Amino acid sequence: MTKKKLQTNFKRIETKYILDKATLASLKEDLKDYLVDDDYAQSSITNIYFDTDDYQVIQDSLARVNGREKIRMRTYEAQPTDHSQVFLEIKKKEDEVGYKYRLVSNPLSVLNFIEKGIKDESIDDERVVEELARLQDRYLDLKPKMYIAYQRHSLKAKKEHKVRLTVDSQLLYRDYDLDISAGRYGYPLLEEDKVILEVKVAGAYPTWLTQALQKYKLLDQSFSKYGKAYLKSQERLTKLVKS
Repeated sequence: MTKKKLQTNFKRIETKYILDKATLASLKEDLKDYLVDDDYAQSSITNIYFDTDDYQVIQDSLARVNGREKIRMRTYEAQPTDHSQVFLEIKKKEDEVGYKYRLVSNPLSVLNFIEKGIKDESIDDERVVEELARLQDRYLDLKPKMYIAYQRHSLKAKKEHKVRLTVDSQLLYRDYDLDISAGRYGYPLLEEDKVILEVKVAGAYPTWLTQALQKYKLLDQSFSKYGKAYLKSQERLTKLVKS
């Protein structure tokens, strides 16, 4: 697989919608004159989220404390290995505007950096290093705590600059076997017929997109994949303890 060399810093408004596959198909048909596939239209995304033993990072995010940060390692390779290209990403929000800082590395280097403080030549983005240092001061002993994987279809507007839509499906999560190369399996994060549509813009929605979303009565939702996975994993743990 060709390794991606992608943008490393982002500032944009990201809005999520949960809808069924039939509605998605109709929506795509209505928008076919306005959207085209992105440069990397189809991808298999695998994430490892870092947190403390008691999940303080995601608890703070769900409680809207601090910058609602998330720390993750991501790859776009369908079958990740120990040598896959990965991105170490720091995400946060300020006044509902999303910021993402990331660098390109490999799984071992990322783990060594976060867990042991060992920094090799691939850890070369000072903004990521600074953001992580700030978070490590707040959250001690960060480590892999959640696996989340899904399929993504990415689209972009034909004319408007910096308008992107992504559709995530087949979402899986697990809070064990937290090795990015361990394989794609786990518990479903959403109902089988549901997908996540995310609109990513630098400013206001174009009129054609607003009208399409209104036609299908789609309402934006506050939805964190990691937050949902954490809550579902805690529900499973509670049921196991009670049984």
